Amino acid sequence: MEKNIMLNENIFWIGKIDDRDVPFHRLTLTKGTTYNSYLLNTEKPTVIDTVDISFGKEFVDNLENIIELDKIKYIVINHTEPDHSGSLRSLASKAKNAVIVCTKPAVNELKEMYKLHDREFLIVRDGDTLDIGGKTLKFIETPYLHTEETMITYCEEDKILFPCDIFSTHVANYEYFNDLAKEDIIGDFIGYYKLIMHPHRRYVQNMIEKIEDLDIKMIAPSHGFVLRENVQSFIDIYDNMSKNAETSKKALILYSTMTGNTKKIADILKEKFEEQNIASKVINVNKTPKEEVIAAINEADAIFFGSSTKYGDMIGNMEDILKNLKSLDLESKLGVAFGSFGWSGESIEVVQDYLNETDLKVLSTSDVIKSTGMIDVEFPLRIRFSPNEDSLIKIERSVTYISDLLLSGI
Repeated sequence: MEKNIMLNENIFWIGKIDDRDVPFHRLTLTKGTTYNSYLLNTEKPTVIDTVDISFGKEFVDNLENIIELDKIKYIVINHTEPDHSGSLRSLASKAKNAVIVCTKPAVNELKEMYKLHDREFLIVRDGDTLDIGGKTLKFIETPYLHTEETMITYCEEDKILFPCDIFSTHVANYEYFNDLAKEDIIGDFIGYYKLIMHPHRRYVQNMIEKIEDLDIKMIAPSHGFVLRENVQSFIDIYDNMSKNAETSKKALILYSTMTGNTKKIADILKEKFEEQNIASKVINVNKTPKEEVIAAINEADAIFFGSSTKYGDMIGNMEDILKNLKSLDLESKLGVAFGSFGWSGESIEVVQDYLNETDLKVLSTSDVIKSTGMIDVEFPLRIRFSPNEDSLIKIERSVTYISDLLLSGI
């Protein structure tokens, strides 16, 4: 484990530099990375994040040389992914008096991942503060940057932001601070943003709004360089890159309904797209000439194809429309299957099969998970019976995901 680096009075970097070729999100980090953890050695000693699970013993042994582990009062976990929380079990087993601080969605994840069901947790919410004896920590929830439970921590007295993955770089460096870097880090900083944060750009803007009134003198992320020079310029990069550029995209929602539930879904989709400033149109394929439907498909950027299920199959004219898709140039368009069902909803999967035979970019849950890690965005969009409160959330998350794709020009 590397030496411990002071960020400010009683605040130390206690992380791990990993200068191997590091496997990460089905990529190889040829420049390696760092796992940044921090010790605030106050009257109530506090650790912010840990290091990758591979280095748990080394991490704890090093920390034990600095402080008696049973004196640690708090362990703050900003994000549960194992490259940040991975050494929590090793640390908690020796820091027996420590309270684990995290957001509500993180509690069960940490309990299950690290068998911490008998530990005390302190759940914090947006704007909550914690006195750790001479320093005050403020917590800001930043969901979907890049998972639901994520938060960031701000030390008010030292004006240091601990934002976990946000504002990180994947570089194994021994200079620690950006002003000591031997090379310009902007390329690596932007590369990290594009890899991890850009799929969640909408939430980047939410985060920017939440931190704009903070006086930030230093940013201490969970990977790569601690930023203490030209700090605002790095915030500005996130701000500029996450702003939507496209404003002329169109969504088309085609449906065939039996009891009216699929129509309700179509109307909600239209409403949600218009809230995102994306022009949208709803067409009942059973009441519209096929030529008019095809013309609308050619004009749209994202097309939803929805059907109710009757006896395990689609209803109405939807199948006829789907059979015509192979003859169209759809390569630049998004395709989504959706529908209402009462039992197993086979028609929605049949629609998906048809779409997969075209040159549409067909959205699927598998692709969403592999590209963003989000598990609450589902494609095809399957709604049982009439839309309720839970399904409204599902529809809104799907529309938000697609809107981000459209507005960013993807």
